[in-house]
Amino acid sequence: MSSTSQMALSVVIPCKNEGQNLKMTLDSLFAAAPINRVEYIVVNDGSTDNCCDFIKENNKYSEVKLISSSGLGVSRARNLGAASAGGKYLVFCDAHITVPAGWQDDLVDIFHLDGVDAVSPAIGALDKPDATGYGQTWDEHLQVVWLPPPQQMKITPVPLLPGGCVAVRRDVFQQVEGFDGGFIAWGHEDVEFSLRLWLFGYKLFIAPQIKILHLFRKKHPYPVKMDHFLYNMLRLAYSHFKNERIEKILKLIDAVDNAKKINQGVLKGGALKQRSKFLARRRHDDDWFMEKFNIPF
Repeated sequence: MSSTSQMALSVVIPCKNEGQNLKMTLDSLFAAAPINRVEYIVVNDGSTDNCCDFIKENNKYSEVKLISSSGLGVSRARNLGAASAGGKYLVFCDAHITVPAGWQDDLVDIFHLDGVDAVSPAIGALDKPDATGYGQTWDEHLQVVWLPPPQQMKITPVPLLPGGCVAVRRDVFQQVEGFDGGFIAWGHEDVEFSLRLWLFGYKLFIAPQIKILHLFRKKHPYPVKMDHFLYNMLRLAYSHFKNERIEKILKLIDAVDNAKKINQGVLKGGALKQRSKFLARRRHDDDWFMEKFNIPF
């Protein structure tokens, strides 16, 4: 193991009603790297199933920093965990993954390459490990699409990093002010973060030689409303897109019964103020991003 990776990583895991999945995740992380090599932070965001109790009851997990919150949602729970993290690199993981041995050293080594500001590993399905995605992009309807393996399995720039495991330089995370704290519950936090990083002049990569496994499930263990999902998508659009793309988003959700109410909520939530701030800071516009990655939206 390279000495440069020692205590370099802080792993932040937001958690809500994960049952046994959180224990599976921590046990996998512990098996992959000595506990004194990585800082682990679990944010229990209002769980009602006692899924975090084992952390307090078993000395094996005594070094895990457990933070309690009450329904912040994914973005703000991640930001809360990051605020107490001490690592040079922050890794945001879902509470239902497994990782390979030595993954932490491989991640840190990638950050030593020139121009790497954020990176994700390849992500396979826990029940079908051969089904693997290598970063993500958008299609013509702004739906997320998994990418195939990069040529020669080299570290490659990708438009969007999947939220199952995202690593970012701590200073970069702070410079862009973390995940969007105005998002509600769940949805679009990872794609918005990826887009913002690119527009602000940072570079994102996929590391195909590192592969984690992720539990893809059909249903969340807590209520997720379509209104919140669409709210976050609209907030993303107002924050970053030119007017023509905002109109396309509005047309996409026009069939939803309360689309007008959702739009009003986004505007009242400060999206236009955030838009002005982001547009003043960014180095690239959304046309540049769409053209760079051949996204037909």
